[in-house]
Amino acid sequence: MAFSIIETTWDEHEPALRLLRETIFIGEQNVPEELEWDGKDSSACHFLALDQRNQPVGCIRLQSSGQISRLCVLSNSRNSGIGRALLVAAEEAARARGMQEIFLNAQTHATSFYETAGFASSGGIFMDAHIPHRQMFKLLK
Repeated sequence: MAFSIIETTWDEHEPALRLLRETIFIGEQNVPEELEWDGKDSSACHFLALDQRNQPVGCIRLQSSGQISRLCVLSNSRNSGIGRALLVAAEEAARARGMQEIFLNAQTHATSFYETAGFASSGGIFMDAHIPHRQMFKLLK
């Protein structure tokens, strides 16, 4: 599947970012809306994956704290490298901003995905939005 990744802001692409996250987190995973919309989007750096027709198929955000979050890809576009490309884009942006470390709260079913990207688990499993998660870190070189 052909796709591209663009760096953007919430102000520039809110409708597309919102639709992706509503579809995947709120619709598919039953995340309560009040937990999804945490007030951190305006200050975050966002990345949007677009398919060959320039339609949004995935997104991720990077916060100034080094936290990566809200990685999601539409179901019909999964397993095509989009999630990995979004993660790499966020990591490269963190490195370009001089961050020494990035971290995320991974849904436990996705920890192996993040481990293959160089993240290491820290601490135990905790619940977030009724979904088991584990915190993961990666040192940037």
